[in-house]
Amino acid sequence: MLEVRVGRRRAEPVAKAELLERISALWPLTAQPGQYRGEDAERYSYDDGAGEIGFISSISAPFCGACSRVRLSSEGMLYTCLFATTGTDLRGLLRGGATDREIAARLAEVWTARHDRYSEQRAVLGERVRELHKIEMNYIGG
Repeated sequence: MLEVRVGRRRAEPVAKAELLERISALWPLTAQPGQYRGEDAERYSYDDGAGEIGFISSISAPFCGACSRVRLSSEGMLYTCLFATTGTDLRGLLRGGATDREIAARLAEVWTARHDRYSEQRAVLGERVRELHKIEMNYIGG
């Protein structure tokens, strides 16, 4: 069994570099190229051909600036970050009879004005990041 908690608090994240080092010491890995633009996971295949493993290092190696994803909740709220603090109501536009052009314009406006970069802020704010209200991943399909 692989033990990843070495002298750290249980709530602290373990960096991808450490996990990669420890896993590949037991089961050698080879990095795989990305399969599409904007792919968040860094994939590695097991050298014995048994499969692959991927890392999404949004906390230890934030990629907020390169993110190209939005999420739409079942209630019609659009979130520009997996850890968003607020969303944008699209349900009102859709139910109000907005045209495709109006909806597209609103989406473009929201995307270009986005400022939620939770993982990058976490590195700067440290423990104070817990004070930020954020939508939980399970609520928006993370």
